[in-house]
Amino acid sequence: MRLNYAIDLRYGVLHDIAQKIYLGQPIDLGMGHFNCIWQGEANERILRSLNLCTSPPRALNLTAPETITVHSVAKQLGGLMNRETQFTGNEADTAWLSNPAQSIDAFGPLTLKLETMLRWTAYWTTNEGRSLGKPTHFEVRDGKY
Repeated sequence: MRLNYAIDLRYGVLHDIAQKIYLGQPIDLGMGHFNCIWQGEANERILRSLNLCTSPPRALNLTAPETITVHSVAKQLGGLMNRETQFTGNEADTAWLSNPAQSIDAFGPLTLKLETMLRWTAYWTTNEGRSLGKPTHFEVRDGKY
């Protein structure tokens, strides 16, 4: 299973972006796009994948099929948190994305929508909910964290 950006209120790309907005820090647009999935749905699909095990193994990408732009998510989170959103850098022509078509075929469509995750993340952040303190470094393009 290849997990592409699991989202939890205490961790993940949405958490990273929301924290920066809340603290008045600019959002780096270098990695301008991403996919993500709610951690609970990822866990559920991983458990259900045990019935799909094969030899040789079959790789499945776990993420939402939508390509999300950092810019639009940051603007939405800023609006939900009543905070100004600042940006730095420019979107690159490429991004690290996954195609979840096979896992969607195997398990069906995801049930938790991005809009819900954004509302939850904004509420959690503005109420200073707990953080795991482990940035994803999703914006890093050279692999050096």
